[in-house]
Amino acid sequence: MRRFSAISFCAFLAGFFALLISPRSARAQAGPQEGEHEWQIFASGGHGSNGSQMDDGVFNVGARFGLILTKPHGPGFLKGRLEYALDVLPLFCVTQANGTACGGGVDPFAFKWILSTPRKVAPYFEIAGGTLFTNIKTPPNTSQINFTSGGAIGLHFLQSKHNLSAEIRYQHISNAGMTKPNPGINTIQLRIGFGWFSQKQ
Repeated sequence: MRRFSAISFCAFLAGFFALLISPRSARAQAGPQEGEHEWQIFASGGHGSNGSQMDDGVFNVGARFGLILTKPHGPGFLKGRLEYALDVLPLFCVTQANGTACGGGVDPFAFKWILSTPRKVAPYFEIAGGTLFTNIKTPPNTSQINFTSGGAIGLHFLQSKHNLSAEIRYQHISNAGMTKPNPGINTIQLRIGFGWFSQKQ
């Protein structure tokens, strides 16, 4: 049931996203530029993908602040810009065998490479890491304090004044050996974001 709920949530996000990117807004926003900021709110949903935690569901909402660090550089189709970002997650829930664990966290670093070739759609990939605090032990019989790490691949859909993003995210959650056993949770998530890049005058 938990996995069904997580998949249903992902399907809802995908449908909602499809409505948002309908052709009502045809003119593309200028892509990210060196020295500009990214502002974004996002929601993610998914489920565990390993062993005893495979049926765990995850859901979170958060906000991102980013800074475009470089001009485009790199070879061929990999030419792009590097962005540093900070994510704050005021709500992060995990449905697991002993109930639903809820809390929040912060990812103090995310490094994103945004490809610069397409104009209306900007592919990207990133790595990120941070901490997670929950009201009950996650997974059961481990710790209420965990560390997160992972990566994502996604797309920015540039609109006239804002952008929408969709990405597939892998995230590992564990307490880095503070308790034993430490099974950790490997998750696959769909993240949908709404935001904008500040535009130079």
